[in-house]
This record gives sequence, structure tokens and C-alpha cells, in this order.
Amino acid sequence: MQRLRLKADGRIVELRDGQEFPLAPALPSTETVIPDATPGEIAGLPAVRDLRRRACLTQIEFAARLGVPVETIRNWEQGKRVPRGPARALLAVIAHSPETVFAALATEPSPA
Repeated sequence: MQRLRLKADGRIVELRDGQEFPLAPALPSTETVIPDATPGEIAGLPAVRDLRRRACLTQIEFAARLGVPVETIRNWEQGKRVPRGPARALLAVIAHSPETVFAALATEPSPA
């Protein structure tokens, strides 16, 4: 029986004899910092700090509008973390149409 483990950085490894062996070639982790590029450049969209500044918002205001802790915004801006999954998609949409996104996020969902 093959034993697999999903690592926090998204890699899948096989466990054999107490050691981990990658199932696929390692891709650059979205959690690692690449010194020559900003997190925004890695994700293919403007840096989070640039998006926030274009919206004329503080870190606290930006975090509140996105519904994330302010520490998350700080980590993204300082390059400690890189937005992944839904957050990355949301930031890509904000890059194109911030007013629309913030207006949509400000409205309360109607009960079904």
C-alpha cells in the first residue's frame, strides 16, 4: 500500500521507510520568497501594496474590505506569504476593477 502525504506547501510526497519522496518534480512554492521578485510579480499581478495604495486604503481598511486579518495583508506586502487560491483570484479582479469588487463585497448577501 502506497502512503502519501499532502504537505502544507501543496506538494504530495510518498512515505517510504520513514522518508519522504516527491511524486512530481518540485515546483516553486507559493509560500517561499524569491528575492529577485516581489510577490505580485510572482503571481502575475501588481503587488498587494500597489493595489491597496491605488485604492487609497490603509492596511486595516483593505483587510476589512477583503474580510481577512490585517496580518495577512502585512505578510503579503512584506513578502512573507504569497496570496494563493481564491485570494489570488480576488486580487486579480481588484487589479482590473477595484470599485466593482469593493461595491460587491460591501453589499450584504440576500437570504435565499
